[in-house]
Amino acid sequence: MKFHRVYVELSNICGLKCSFCPQSTLKPQSMSLDFFESLLAQLLAYTKEIAYHMGGDPLSLSNLEAYLGATKRYGLQGLLTTSGYYLGKHSHETLLHPALKQVNISLNSYNKNAMPLSFEAYMQPILELCRAKNETRKDLFINLRVWNFDEKQSEKAFNAMLFAYLSQAFGVTLDAQTIERERPRSLRLAEKVLVHFDRYFEWPSLASTNESEGTCLGLKSHFGILSSGIVVPCCLDKEGVIPLGNLHVDSLETILNAQRAQTILQGFRQGRCVETLCRKCTYKHRFQKDEQ
Repeated sequence: MKFHRVYVELSNICGLKCSFCPQSTLKPQSMSLDFFESLLAQLLAYTKEIAYHMGGDPLSLSNLEAYLGATKRYGLQGLLTTSGYYLGKHSHETLLHPALKQVNISLNSYNKNAMPLSFEAYMQPILELCRAKNETRKDLFINLRVWNFDEKQSEKAFNAMLFAYLSQAFGVTLDAQTIERERPRSLRLAEKVLVHFDRYFEWPSLASTNESEGTCLGLKSHFGILSSGIVVPCCLDKEGVIPLGNLHVDSLETILNAQRAQTILQGFRQGRCVETLCRKCTYKHRFQKDEQ
């Protein structure tokens, strides 16, 4: 049983209240470094890549470098996903750590918060990181995410401002109208620095009125581990609605081979959702053949 990636939530603390992301009902907590290292030892048998994110921002940890160092010692590669809000709290040495394969920065978080920063003050550390990356980590990818497309073009004004700023900063042409019309997957700003586009998605919730069958990449290409140690089948289950087991109690091997996980997996292989949250999730429609 191998996975392309495992999502390991170092902390469920985000620090922001984005309007597109439901606020967590869970107790704020971070995963201890000792427990994280015990996970790495188990993950070696399942994956070569971990993403330090589900609901929280890994940059909220002041000792993030220690987690990256542990990842490097175990020979795994890491992916950082952040709002960019905490970039200034870490050195470039940490943010460009050799354990990292990729850094994702969600730019559309800026205008969905009452963030006490000007747009320029928010963007400046991001640009500085991109420049430092091209000097010291040419192999590292930085994805600047703009995942705010919708049919109403509700972020048209923000995107126009953002694309004009990036065009000037990187010496490229990002035309807002062309991007909105053509919906490219990504555009190159510099060597291995991309602006990555996608549309808004609805976080799965038991309160949703949507209900349908379908398949998912959960337990096929990936699964998640919350900061509490709870294992979940999908990277979008940040609230732990479908707990497969607790790694403070059982081994990862036991949890992944238990009946609940295997029943979910077999259901997905047959195009069925055996869990209520999965039936109510609309993100799975992206995996249908007609949307590939």
